[in-house]
Amino acid sequence: MNPSDYNRRQFLGVAGATLAVTGFPAIVRGQEATKQVLKIGLIGCGGRGTGAASQALSADPNVKLWAMGDAFAPAITNSLNQLKFPGKVDVPEERRFVGLDAFKSVLESGVDVVILATPPGFRPQHLRAAVEAGKHIFCEKPMAIDVAGVKSVLESAKLAKQKNVAIQHGFCWRYAPGVREAYGKITAGELGRIVSIYGTYFGTPPKPLQPGMKKPDGMGDVEWQVAWWNNFEWLSGGPILEQAIHTVDKIAWAMGDVAPIAAVANGGRAMRSDIGNVYDHYNVTFEYPNGVVCHFGERQYPGLFGEVVDRVYCEKGTVICPSQPMVLGTDGKKREWMYRPQPGVEQNMYQVCHNEFFAALRKGEIINTGEYMANSTMLAILGREAAHTGERITWDEIWKTDQDKAPDTLKFPDAFPIAPVPVPGVYKLA
Repeated sequence: MNPSDYNRRQFLGVAGATLAVTGFPAIVRGQEATKQVLKIGLIGCGGRGTGAASQALSADPNVKLWAMGDAFAPAITNSLNQLKFPGKVDVPEERRFVGLDAFKSVLESGVDVVILATPPGFRPQHLRAAVEAGKHIFCEKPMAIDVAGVKSVLESAKLAKQKNVAIQHGFCWRYAPGVREAYGKITAGELGRIVSIYGTYFGTPPKPLQPGMKKPDGMGDVEWQVAWWNNFEWLSGGPILEQAIHTVDKIAWAMGDVAPIAAVANGGRAMRSDIGNVYDHYNVTFEYPNGVVCHFGERQYPGLFGEVVDRVYCEKGTVICPSQPMVLGTDGKKREWMYRPQPGVEQNMYQVCHNEFFAALRKGEIINTGEYMANSTMLAILGREAAHTGERITWDEIWKTDQDKAPDTLKFPDAFPIAPVPVPGVYKLA
């Protein structure tokens, strides 16, 4: 691996000035557009990557999975075993790439579109490389886990506009038809001013370490932590970014993607006792202009009450999402509106996301959602850092930091000690 070729920190502030602009890459426009076979590269072959590949292969009749890359070979094999698309999967051994540098080989394999679904700590580095290579991109959430990464994503998004490269995001609830319709009422002002929001993401931890688990003898720190990436903040960003960022993004969406003023928060590790360093619960209050306060609750406790629900309180009613989107009257009881699916309209939000992405590519339209991808990611980082520090942190303050959780130059055998669990009052915002 030669990570210095794709160092996201060196990239900040220079991308647009130093890299050439190309035309519409790889996609034929006009009457022949729908006939061209688009070759897809999958970078990160775990559950979400495999799901995204399945949706991409279902979105368009003339697409083909062409190359795959993952840090670990079994992930590629497992993914291929699940992708049952006759005639659409063409990934021989020579286009299966393994290791931390596998993303570069996928980009060089002749693909037109790439799916970025590795642990999110690598996302800014991979996004930059894909944009430079002129590939259209589906970028899974979150887009970064630290401030340096978010700033890099913004620079990559600017460069993508110059190079006519599409970037689609993985904030899937923005593609759920019922949620779209309900949030459309909010953002159009039909329900009057937002008074407050309470969003929850009460779930269970994905692939948690167990108490007493240790790194096997002979394995490098980096390799072991990447294998158990959900449990380490430099790779996952913690549960507020890796999982519950969907709810944070819906707060941003309801608020028109405007910047908040500040956040105060708390959190900790109530149930976890493993050697990882991520919290298992957060409670965050985001302060917005005009006195609007948005609350967010997240936890990863197995076996307890779970829900993922948004409650958007407006002057003329309350929106409840997402399972059965509805609007309740000001009494909080009378149902004023409920989403009713239309026959024949795709309801799977993951599939809608890819359907619209590939349809736009066929039309020669360039989707670039990089700015609000970055802003929603930063909103989650703001909440996390407010909880970790125990301080009220403003939006301006978080953007002024150079927080950087890990170098881009790590290799599997490297020693990389686990950072201590943040303690409010001790932990400082970098």
